[in-house]
Amino acid sequence: MEQHTVATSPEPAAGMPPPAAAPRRARRLRRVLLAAAMVFGLAPALPVAAGDDAAAADGQEVIVSHGISSYEDLKYPPDFPHLDYVNPDAPKGGEFSTWAFGTFDSLNPYILRGTAASLASIFYDSLMTGTADEPDSMYGLVAETIEYPPDRSWAIFNMREEARFADGTPVTAEDVVFSFNVLLEKGQPSYRVFLEDIEKVEALDTHRVKFTFREGVETRGLPLTAAGLPIFSKAYWEGRDFAQSTLEPPLGSGPYRLVRADPGRVVIYERRDDYWAKDLPIMRGRNNYDRIRVEYFADYTAAFEAFKGGAYHFRTEFSSLEWATGYDFPALHKGWVVKESLPDGRPNGTQGFFFNLRRPVFEDIRVRQALGLMFNFEWANETLFYGLYERTDSFWENSHLQAEGLPEGAELALLEPLRDQLRPEVFTEPAFTPPESPASRALDRRALREAARLLDEAGWELQGNIRRNAEGQPLRVEILNDSPSFDRIINPYIENLRRLGVDAVYVRVDSAQATEREKSFDFDIITRRYVMSLTPGSELRSMFGSRAAEIPDALNIMGLADPAVDALIREVEAADTREELETAVRALDRVLRSLHVWIPQWYNPNHNIAYLDVYRRPEQGLPPYAMGEVDFWWYDAERAAELRAAGAF
Repeated sequence: MEQHTVATSPEPAAGMPPPAAAPRRARRLRRVLLAAAMVFGLAPALPVAAGDDAAAADGQEVIVSHGISSYEDLKYPPDFPHLDYVNPDAPKGGEFSTWAFGTFDSLNPYILRGTAASLASIFYDSLMTGTADEPDSMYGLVAETIEYPPDRSWAIFNMREEARFADGTPVTAEDVVFSFNVLLEKGQPSYRVFLEDIEKVEALDTHRVKFTFREGVETRGLPLTAAGLPIFSKAYWEGRDFAQSTLEPPLGSGPYRLVRADPGRVVIYERRDDYWAKDLPIMRGRNNYDRIRVEYFADYTAAFEAFKGGAYHFRTEFSSLEWATGYDFPALHKGWVVKESLPDGRPNGTQGFFFNLRRPVFEDIRVRQALGLMFNFEWANETLFYGLYERTDSFWENSHLQAEGLPEGAELALLEPLRDQLRPEVFTEPAFTPPESPASRALDRRALREAARLLDEAGWELQGNIRRNAEGQPLRVEILNDSPSFDRIINPYIENLRRLGVDAVYVRVDSAQATEREKSFDFDIITRRYVMSLTPGSELRSMFGSRAAEIPDALNIMGLADPAVDALIREVEAADTREELETAVRALDRVLRSLHVWIPQWYNPNHNIAYLDVYRRPEQGLPPYAMGEVDFWWYDAERAAELRAAGAF
């Protein structure tokens, strides 16, 4: 498999989304003056999104709305009948089946211990839920409305009295308070960074909960963060330890319940006919399958062969080798299986070999640059990938958020105060893009000479066939991976590193070992892929912030701790407009690329999928930010009967 994907924030509930010209000080001053004016009643009323109501609380204007967005107006009005990209009359029924790699030993995806089963967040609802056709909007789910002041210093969620857990008990404000507290106390350690700007959560009454945000922090995205948290049953967890991994079916209020969990083999979920929210407009045309089955395999080749044999019926293909050569089997030729590529509108391709900067060997940036030069993407793409991929250079690849050329205008103004903390090339050279190598041979001799020069300068001199430092220690690096399909990619890279004099070793382990070693940062180099947001916010602290560098199982897998990066993350969070946000993200992208914390790999701007011809999607096409195969596709029972009669399955 050629992609290892992780979320860009702690595993969310099913509904969780995933400066212009003004100088920084001027923006800060403007916010302070606006806040002061509001206190004294001097500020003009701020516009309210269409369909919202404005109320007053303690002399402060309060927005009451069915949804909330970081910047843009909401697309859907309060009385919308359903989302535009769904089929509101999609039939219910049938089974969706797919596959997963490795195994699992837990049904709790929110804790450090154990490996959670695929789709284990499906049990839980959140206060609000995002959509796949807006980059940063959320609409009421458990919460019918949200109230907040223009400065977003707090948010109150008015919860639906009809919301119920699967055992019939009501979902209350106390459950929301409990959920927040238990995530902070016993959830993945990264939640402490992700949620640190929420000062307190309190139940105002049975179905009214208030989140108060810390004074002085940037609050633009905090109501959305609060709105997307999973909701657990306080009563259910009394007498149970949330921090312990368990295969006991958890109690949630979401659309599916557990049918079977067999570690290393299969996990099966069943749609709840009594799901309390099934008739809400936000849920019409969604959650259409009666059952969702995930088959587990320890080997990618075995998984593909199982797909061809009909063991499961939907496959997203991450192997270019299989995509180019493997889809030549009878079911495909007979029209029983569909093979197609669908556009992926998300930022794509934040995939690469990530260095563990906690290792002393990677402290010198010249070492990281030299190792990066020895990966020949052009050769790999032509020889191994059948030309299906493009080279990644940006952390926001395949989007308008990636930095280009030299910094100028508002981006330059944002970077200028950090000049003393940044590398000179941030200002003098275009945003870093890996140099091209010839596709005709695996070893680029020009890159080899430049890498040798960098290592010589860094004090790693060639002694015999191995480079050593002044103390005689060899330059040794291990590449850790759990995918046999990566052998054909990593082995040539290892050979190139050895030609440079690096004592390079490829260590392949099983998925459970890889997971545990990554959690404890016991690796030199690993492959990781992030799916980045078009409206990034506080999750960037978990990915790139200094405080997350030493937190176990953090998204900051490389251990990056850089004050300039921290400052730019704050600028992203502080952005008042979409234009300011995009400027700050481009500046952050530029600086991250200058630090060479990874060796960029490749990306594909499409979803490559194959599936038994029983799955259907809306005729109007896919929304830009999700394929939605589990969310809003459906099962065609009539076609399934035809294929079954023909012996397809």
